[in-house]
Amino acid sequence: MLIELLIVIIALGVLYVASSIKVIKQYERGVVFRFGRVQELTRGPGLTTIVPVVDRIRKVNLQIVTMPVPAQEGITRDNVTVRVDAVVYFRVEDPVRAIVNVEDYLFAVGQVAQTSLRSIIGKSDLDDLLSNRERLNQGLELMIDSPALGWGVHIDRVEIKDVSLPESMKRSIARQAEAERERRSRVISADGEFQASRRLADAAHVMSDTPAALQLRLLETVVEVAAEKNSTLVLPFPVELLQFVDTIKHGAKSAAEAPAEATPEAAEAELAEAELAAKREAELVDGEQAELPQQRSATADADAESSESSVLGIA
Repeated sequence: MLIELLIVIIALGVLYVASSIKVIKQYERGVVFRFGRVQELTRGPGLTTIVPVVDRIRKVNLQIVTMPVPAQEGITRDNVTVRVDAVVYFRVEDPVRAIVNVEDYLFAVGQVAQTSLRSIIGKSDLDDLLSNRERLNQGLELMIDSPALGWGVHIDRVEIKDVSLPESMKRSIARQAEAERERRSRVISADGEFQASRRLADAAHVMSDTPAALQLRLLETVVEVAAEKNSTLVLPFPVELLQFVDTIKHGAKSAAEAPAEATPEAAEAELAEAELAAKREAELVDGEQAELPQQRSATADADAESSESSVLGIA
């Protein structure tokens, strides 16, 4: 009988010790309630003891919790219906307040995140949701962190994961993006044409000062085209080349028509020809003067004869 009583006492002692010893992990903290009253000091990691039946311990995880926020549907400030989902990263800073001040801090943080996300959707434009997410993430973090501070919870980070748009809105955005890219391409093309025209004008000015540069450029073009192994080669014939050939032709013609320099022999021959011509003119003048009296006498005789014949006819 004594042995059985001893065994019972030993078993009760073992149960008491087993129920009084608790193991707390490194990432946990223990909050002890003694007769329902919370103890200010939390139990750290390792072995800790409590009074069975008198004390009750609750372990709180201090790791960062990743909580996905379900997709919330709302209307943006510019009247576009969207569905937005997010993710919240938070951790418990004060285990006592996380246990005492709120019934279930995980559920509370999730509900606050959902309502805050709906509020952010209503206050933002569609362009902000698509392109300015960093600012929206900061605003969403502040909205969730304000009530969470009283629960001993710190919001570490909030990220908007995805923004779902209606199909009609996706098509409209695609058309807008296409039109914007078309506008940019036209502006870039026009700018390129403008710069090319300026460069060509400068090149034309240089070639006008040095016509040989045009011929060199033409030869370079021939070389570039010949490298392609084409069977047909079409080259523009520049008008400047025709002007160049015409200038050379006029220069040769004027040189051919220019009088040659007179030699001494040619000068003597010209002088002799001039003297001979002068003698011939003098002889002609003398002959004309000798024949002039004879012509006058013949004319007088002819007049006398005509008068006589007229008298005889009258008689």
